[in-house]
Parts: sequence; C-alpha cells; structure tokens
Amino acid sequence: MLKKAIVCVDDENIILNSLGEQIENIFGGEFIYEFAENASEGMEVIEELANDDINVLIIVSDWLMPGKKGDEFLIDVHKKFPKIIKVMLTGQADESAVENAKKNANLFAYLSKPWTTEQLEKVIKEGLNKIEDF
Repeated sequence: MLKKAIVCVDDENIILNSLGEQIENIFGGEFIYEFAENASEGMEVIEELANDDINVLIIVSDWLMPGKKGDEFLIDVHKKFPKIIKVMLTGQADESAVENAKKNANLFAYLSKPWTTEQLEKVIKEGLNKIEDF
C-alpha cells in the first residue's frame, strides 16, 4: 500500500510546530508528516518522499519566506507534482501572489494567519476529498 504524506513549509519553527501538532491531532497516524523551513528544503522533502514511494497529498506553505516566496514555490511544486493539493498559509501575501498561485499552481486554498484548527481541518479534509485515489 502506498504511504501518504502531508508536508508543511514555513520559515518560523513555532508555526511549523503548531501546524504539525494540529494536523496530527486531527488525523493521528493516518499520514506521514514532514516539515521544511524554506522552499528549497520543501522541494527536497517532497522529492525524497516521492523517491521512497510516499504519495504527498497536501502541502501547506507559507508565503513570506527567505529565498523564494510561497507562490513561486507552489508553482515549482505544481510543475513537478501537479496532483499535490496546494494550500497557502500566510498573514502577509498580497492579492497578486494569491492570484499567481491560483493561476499557475492550481492553488486549492488560502488560509490567513492566525488560522483556527477548524479552518485548517476543513481545508485539508476538502482537499483530500478532491484526490481521486485517496
């Protein structure tokens, strides 16, 4: 059976820890959870999981990160892994960045910081429902 993963990318450890704790509380051991602190690390994680036959279902990425912004990162992810459901999480993205990700990365959802556990759960569950072989 193919293993399934959720990946979170944010340059702030406190955000990654919070996301991880909330997602694990919602889904328990149903998924593998991976975390990265920037876009290049995020892509490495996704590629390593794919090489290990682990299916990344959803990625939750911050927008404002050092190096590469979240919309550009999600576009790169979409080019290599178009089936991954992409969610942008930020308090600082401008409208053009969100539109860029919607148009070029098939952005599924956008969550503003601070988010609630209920919002996160709803978005991830709706995203999972869009996956055909889930």
